[in-house]
Amino acid sequence: MTGGEGPVPHEDALRRRFAEAAREPRPDLALLCLLIGAEAARHGTGARNGAQDGTAGQEEYTAADRLVDEGQAELDRLAGMLPYERGRTPRQWARALEKLLGDRLGFRGAASDYQRLESSLLPRVLRRRRGLPILLAVVWTEVARRAGAPVYGVALPGHFVVGFGDPGGDHVLADPFGGGTPLGEEELSALVAGATGGAPLSAASLQPAGPLETVLRVLNNIRAWAGRRPEQTGVRLWAVELSLLLPHHPGTLRFERAQLLVERGDFVGGAREMEEYADVVAAMEPNAAENIRRAARAARARLN
Repeated sequence: MTGGEGPVPHEDALRRRFAEAAREPRPDLALLCLLIGAEAARHGTGARNGAQDGTAGQEEYTAADRLVDEGQAELDRLAGMLPYERGRTPRQWARALEKLLGDRLGFRGAASDYQRLESSLLPRVLRRRRGLPILLAVVWTEVARRAGAPVYGVALPGHFVVGFGDPGGDHVLADPFGGGTPLGEEELSALVAGATGGAPLSAASLQPAGPLETVLRVLNNIRAWAGRRPEQTGVRLWAVELSLLLPHHPGTLRFERAQLLVERGDFVGGAREMEEYADVVAAMEPNAAENIRRAARAARARLN
């Protein structure tokens, strides 16, 4: 089940900008990832969510705009550092990005990056030059795209890489997490097997990943990070709420948001959202709907 148009949770200027960017005919991947970083930053610095009074709100959104502008400028700067060379082949593009971003500037990842929230936030990745495979792939694709390369992201099972060239023809894949090393068939198969515990590589997994698919996967990573840390329900909540602003998202995120509201003490709000979600799924999954209504009644009972 996927979601479409719907109410914006805790609507405010930053959230509206994210929702509008996600609905553009050609969504700007860098902008969306930078806005995720801005959302994280305002929560991390204690800024109020959805502030409505003039001064506080203006300061909050000015900070978000500055974070976005600085990130876009840094991606532009990095693209400008690529030496010009006419008629590069896909492999030459991959080597040029590896030499600049991986070797010269030190963009890459390590096992410890999976334990850090900042590894999923593009503004922080641009500063630290460390991150998860998917965020490093965003850096690679956005820098290469600005330099004129035919480039795209590839959402392999358990690992994100980038492709240069024609996905259906002459192309080469590279692993930004490893510093941008080009991947042959043997290395690619080993990478997927290592990430999934032995699953074979399929042709479908080599198709280009669209911007919104990539953004949802970034948010899923943030949700997963927070889900392993009970004290981070606030992080998980804003990641769910941003996911709900995407044109297509798993419908079960509505129930997850309702559960988080209850967990954070909003029993009435959480119960109400559970009941609304139960109404949506009742026609197709009546048993699931009844279980959700039961959870809503239990949430309301916690007020007594």
